[in-house]
Amino acid sequence: MFLAMPKQKKVFSVLFLLPLFLLAIFVTVIIFSGGLHLLCTKNEPICRYLHNSPPKTETTIFLSIKETIPNSPSTNRTSQSTPKMPRKDRLYLRIIHPNARSKLFAQRAAEFFNSLNLNNASSCNLTFFMTWISPLKYFGARELVAIESLFKSHQNACLLIISSTMDSLKGVKLLKPFLDNGFRVAAFSPDYEYLVSGTPAETWFDQLRKGEVNPGDVSIGQNLSNLVRLLILYKYGGIYLDTDVIVMKSFDGLRNCIGAQTIDAVTHQWSRLNNAVMVFDKKHPLVLEFIREFASTFDGNKWGHNGPYLVSRVVLRVAGKLSSNVTVLPPIAFYPLDWSRIQVLFQGPANGSHTRWMTQKLYWIQKSSFAVHLWNRESKSMRMEQGSIVARILSDCCLFCNSSIKALLH
Repeated sequence: MFLAMPKQKKVFSVLFLLPLFLLAIFVTVIIFSGGLHLLCTKNEPICRYLHNSPPKTETTIFLSIKETIPNSPSTNRTSQSTPKMPRKDRLYLRIIHPNARSKLFAQRAAEFFNSLNLNNASSCNLTFFMTWISPLKYFGARELVAIESLFKSHQNACLLIISSTMDSLKGVKLLKPFLDNGFRVAAFSPDYEYLVSGTPAETWFDQLRKGEVNPGDVSIGQNLSNLVRLLILYKYGGIYLDTDVIVMKSFDGLRNCIGAQTIDAVTHQWSRLNNAVMVFDKKHPLVLEFIREFASTFDGNKWGHNGPYLVSRVVLRVAGKLSSNVTVLPPIAFYPLDWSRIQVLFQGPANGSHTRWMTQKLYWIQKSSFAVHLWNRESKSMRMEQGSIVARILSDCCLFCNSSIKALLH
């Protein structure tokens, strides 16, 4: 049985609890109405956060990189309604800012070429360039055998790889077998400011760094590779090769040329060129037109627009207008098989008729091709079968055959 509370204590309890109850109601109303801002001063940490936080409907710009959308095919301006840039592109835009190593690119390149001329009885008879934009872990057996094939046909050539990831201790380790055997190869981090200086791409690159260019859906690294190969040829002159190009024979004698990827079946004229292999003199006017086209029509949403399609439309537009002659080589020179049919090069013989076809195809490649583009974008997951055309080509073009061919077959 409960004891009754004295009347005086009941009154006292009500009077004591009533203010607390009213205060709780007041605080609840304030919170739900968003009125907490009214009770804050900007000097308090939590209130500084509340006052400075953007409304939930606004877009937050990550890493202070401005999001952009194109207003026209050749103009890119900022817009806060654009989706966030892919993480790989944000990271790459940070990489293109100069650092202590990249700032030495011009000096290191000059020392690389000059030291070869001074310390070797026979200097580089040909200068090759490659670019590598991916992490080092992806530089594998196929890329290494591509370098092997280059030096198998050009023992007195020199190769400069434009790459930030290869310009490292691990990168030097990958190239050590070539260096130990006296081949002249190096990998340097690019100085983009130096490379674009004095070219039509200088303003475009400055806008890119400021976040005023929409990189688009295609990897900005891929598109910068398209640009760098042009800049390096314009600054130095020489031969550019993709890292999935297997060299079949000497390029000595090739000058100011580019290869056709496809031929029109009716007109027998080229219908598309490709930029995986290019040979040009220093400051060639056509290369300058390529750079100008890149900067003025950049579109990061269309694969190939700033690469193969770019060189195709420029050559078509300026054909006959340039004072310097340019040769367009037929597909057999560098692209004996189009990307859509590359799989047949990786397949082993299936039967007698297939074996005869393979023998004939290999004969024409060995006779007429300077190089074979393996189209890594399509073939990187394909297994190289025993007795395939690719296996036989690589067996002929390798330097360190026991290790390289074994790695490719497994």
